[in-house]
Amino acid sequence: MRPGMPGGSYRPLSQSDVERIHDAALDILERIGIGDGIPQFVEAATAAGCTLSDAGRVRIPRELVAEMIERAPSSITLYGREPRHDLELSGKRVHFGTAGAAISVLDSHSGRHRPSTLTDLYDFSRLADRLENVHWFSRTVVPTELSDPAVLDINTAYATMAGTSKPIGTSFMQAASVAPTIEMFDMVLGGPGRFAERPFCHLHATTMVPPLRFAIDTAHVMVAAMEHGMPISAITAGQAGATAPATLAGALVQTTAGTLGALTFVQLLSPGHPFIFANWPFVSDLRTGAMSGGSAEAGILNAASAQIANFYDLPSGVAAGMADSKVPDVQAGHEKALTTALAGLSGANLVYESFGMLASLLACSNEMMVIDNDILASVLRAVRGIEVTDETMATDVIEDAVVGEGHFLAAEQTLAVMETEYVYPTVGDRLSPDDWHDQGATDAWQRAGRRVQGILSRHYPAHIAPERDALIRERFDIRLSREDMSPASRRW
Repeated sequence: MRPGMPGGSYRPLSQSDVERIHDAALDILERIGIGDGIPQFVEAATAAGCTLSDAGRVRIPRELVAEMIERAPSSITLYGREPRHDLELSGKRVHFGTAGAAISVLDSHSGRHRPSTLTDLYDFSRLADRLENVHWFSRTVVPTELSDPAVLDINTAYATMAGTSKPIGTSFMQAASVAPTIEMFDMVLGGPGRFAERPFCHLHATTMVPPLRFAIDTAHVMVAAMEHGMPISAITAGQAGATAPATLAGALVQTTAGTLGALTFVQLLSPGHPFIFANWPFVSDLRTGAMSGGSAEAGILNAASAQIANFYDLPSGVAAGMADSKVPDVQAGHEKALTTALAGLSGANLVYESFGMLASLLACSNEMMVIDNDILASVLRAVRGIEVTDETMATDVIEDAVVGEGHFLAAEQTLAVMETEYVYPTVGDRLSPDDWHDQGATDAWQRAGRRVQGILSRHYPAHIAPERDALIRERFDIRLSREDMSPASRRW
């Protein structure tokens, strides 16, 4: 299994459906527009032919939207700090990774939920560093003990990058935090301007306040990120039945319009800027109004979102794996397997939220991350599909078995394809009932806990050179102690 295998076999929308949703989204942008545009955008938009409604909403002509789609790059690279982790986002290449702003952790020691901390974020990062199916690591939890926005922003970025050399993503509470964070990234890479050469961190920007208003603070963050060449994942997350229409098609129309509005914002202000079309329609349980991230409807909507982004030939980001269950149980397993499989098979470039998330994005779990690593190995196997060649059709092998021993267990081909044709679970169980009882009758949660313990008690990576780390700590208020980044912490 490898990052970037092509998907696209699952298409919940017909070509006609996609075109109708696209046309309806353009109609909304042209007729209704988007509110709360910041001055830089309003000035650029009106100069490009947009008009303002009496309420100050920016109405965007469909011809301008088409021009901005053409202006945006159809292929971008998410860089790792090590080139072996670079990800090419183009076509229907599929990758899975993390994201989120969970405010609690399912504690590995007590089994209870508690507020998330900066140390938790670092631990999730270094766990992701060792899980082969985590293709990039974006912030999973909010360090709830940090209340100052500037301190929160710089420490979130630091803890996220300290644990892994894979591509990362982060968010900012305020635009003023972007430049210092880029300075810190430059220091990690060895000097001024280095981040611009290999921007290993992309911005998670929840661009819209549904329905169809710019998030003003985030808009300013996006402007600052563009100035430093940081790729932008512009997230539009209307919740069907609450902040978006209850019909799935209506939710898609609204979120597609919002994401196209964000695309226009970015491409007007920074032509050709790397942009991820992150259309994330969410779902409400209409009985209670609660978010339902693990629902079949959420899986279908985000698969459709990938299909729409592929229609535009733009790098895509969707959300899947957002279990509503509070713990790694059967409910979490079926919610995650269904939604991530639909997203992967649809050909989404980046499937966010696909590791560790529980409680409808309110919690994250180390053990769930490890179980998700198994689930996503199977999903990636489904994305890969079946290779049909003269060799794999195996007619000669069948003949040899028919006239020979009558089975294929010792066949040369069987041994040859063990590691290329099949995937094997790390914490999943395939023992007989008797052997399972003899080995302790453990469940997946318990077995995942052992793997978490094995990784986090030993894997304290040195992804930041000590001398550069010392300079960073002199320059910035880093709250993650060196002891917490070493076995001396003894927390595992």
